[in-house]
Amino acid sequence: MAIPLNPRPLQAMPRRQGRARNLPLACGGMLLGLAASLPALGPAPAGGAVMGGARALPYAESVQVTRKAAEAVLARSGAESCLRGKLTNALLGLSASCGAAGQRNALCELADQAVVQLHWPLSFMDDTSRRLLELIKDAEA
Repeated sequence: MAIPLNPRPLQAMPRRQGRARNLPLACGGMLLGLAASLPALGPAPAGGAVMGGARALPYAESVQVTRKAAEAVLARSGAESCLRGKLTNALLGLSASCGAAGQRNALCELADQAVVQLHWPLSFMDDTSRRLLELIKDAEA
């Protein structure tokens, strides 16, 4: 028995206008699951990173990535969800770098505290960014 073919040709689907609906996916989203499990993992061993965790950059490089993310938040250079993801990823990386380098300072403690927060409103991101920039400035002085 033959299956009848549709005599009408396929029509092009209309394009949606405006911004993408899946903005968090377009920005990379957040790593909340990883952030929530970070305290259970404990500090990273001095020679490597936790499997599945943020890659540990050299400490100085991670501090600069964190500075750029904090400055982007305060300047509002991007969508809120993108800024949240940028700051989250920078702090996860800083926390991993602190553990790998054996650093235990106020900047590392702030990163460890911030990454376990599940709710990141703009006010929290602003306060955290200001504190990060102050601590980075103090460390360079």
